[in-house]
Amino acid sequence: MASDTESGPARTRWLLLLAVLTLLAVGVGGASGLYMMNRAEQAVDERKKAQEEKVQEVATYEAGSAVTNLGTVVTNIASPSDVWIRLESSFVVKSGTFTNPEAMAAEIRQDIVAYLRTLSLAQIEGPSGLSHLREDLAERVQVRSKGQARDFFIETLIVQ
Repeated sequence: MASDTESGPARTRWLLLLAVLTLLAVGVGGASGLYMMNRAEQAVDERKKAQEEKVQEVATYEAGSAVTNLGTVVTNIASPSDVWIRLESSFVVKSGTFTNPEAMAAEIRQDIVAYLRTLSLAQIEGPSGLSHLREDLAERVQVRSKGQARDFFIETLIVQ
């Protein structure tokens, strides 16, 4: 009989302890959920703000900006060598930046031809390949223009 009476208070203690731990777990879970939700909202707000700034930066050009056409570049690529690429592109630069813009365009065109001749077909396939190609060419234009080029555009790209 003594064991039955001792199990009653012990069982009550275990149930009380279980209830306290459950309430503690609910409280910690709720607090961490609110914290993570707040952090996620902050990240979304920061990303929207960064995108808005980027759109404003890209959409506006200074009044003295000019588009310099690089003309048409036709060359074969490295692999397979019987595949040809035709590229028409241009870049934006502040007017009067270069004393001879045609010479600068010719130098940039020469760099583009040299780069295109090193590519394989697999490197330029698909949307990511086109994106990487544009980034690589924009970087070459920036280097050749000593950072004076504002933006680079691929107008036409034909691979055959």
